[in-house]
Amino acid sequence: MICTLLATALLLAGCGGKDQTVVIRIGHSLSQTHTVHKAMLVMRDELARLSGNTMALQIYPSGQLGSERELVELLQIGSLGMTKVSASPLEGFVPAMGIFNLPYLFKDHDHFLRVLDSSVGDELLASVEPSRMVGLGFYDAGSRSFYTTEKIINTPADLKGMKIRVQESQMAMTMIKALGGSPTPIAWGELYTALQQGVVDGAENNAPSYYLSRHFEVAPYFTIDEHTAVPDVILISRYVWQQLNPTQQGWLKQAVKASMDYQRQQWFEDTVTALKAVADAGAIINYVDKTPFQNEVAELVVNYAGTPIGDLIERIQEVGHD
Repeated sequence: MICTLLATALLLAGCGGKDQTVVIRIGHSLSQTHTVHKAMLVMRDELARLSGNTMALQIYPSGQLGSERELVELLQIGSLGMTKVSASPLEGFVPAMGIFNLPYLFKDHDHFLRVLDSSVGDELLASVEPSRMVGLGFYDAGSRSFYTTEKIINTPADLKGMKIRVQESQMAMTMIKALGGSPTPIAWGELYTALQQGVVDGAENNAPSYYLSRHFEVAPYFTIDEHTAVPDVILISRYVWQQLNPTQQGWLKQAVKASMDYQRQQWFEDTVTALKAVADAGAIINYVDKTPFQNEVAELVVNYAGTPIGDLIERIQEVGHD
């Protein structure tokens, strides 16, 4: 059974010998205009260059192969080679990834990136291995803020009773409840219609995703409170990884690193572009005082004192003091 599944995730093309090419399928849920997809094109090209065209990536964007949760499940059984998934839905498979949904955990964006590139980040990537996956790296997904359909958000009190779309993350739902909202998990591909039809009153995400999804058309109030910084995680099926020899694994790691370097540089530019574009289209961008929001959720972090998550929080805070 596993051999049959692997045949769809790790293909061998060519006539054999030195002409044989290892083809890995990689799927994701974002559009071809998104920074993540562009970064995967860099990964594809760099892998082809490093391997002398003996390895190739086939990229399936826009949720062609399923939602993020479904893509992870395909990785686990070996019927998909690689994916990019937000750390939020990954929490359902790897509880440690829930740490990223703790609000206001990072001092600033630089601190966030330093944590990803630290020993803490390495341990979080390693934590996916018991779930039959291998973590290869993190993409920057900026910070997440609220956007709503009917009214602007100025304080946590404005969220009271509002149905806010969240990813499938228990930690994210707990945060929304602490702020007075009603968390509602909805798949990304269904969110535009859910906002349009009033199934939810708002959502939360980063500026490029807000723009490229065209959610600003149906939820024109964008409140920048930057409550969480949740990275995207680059994963490969453990079954597929074990089929690669050490040299091939090394090429893939280098290609992923080139992809990450490109994506992180491009992310800042895309964020600036997105904010200008939605404002030009008529969206209201509201920069709020974060202090009331921080005060409302401060107890969430305190409650983890003395637990493994609490220890991880302390280590993350220490990275900021290096």
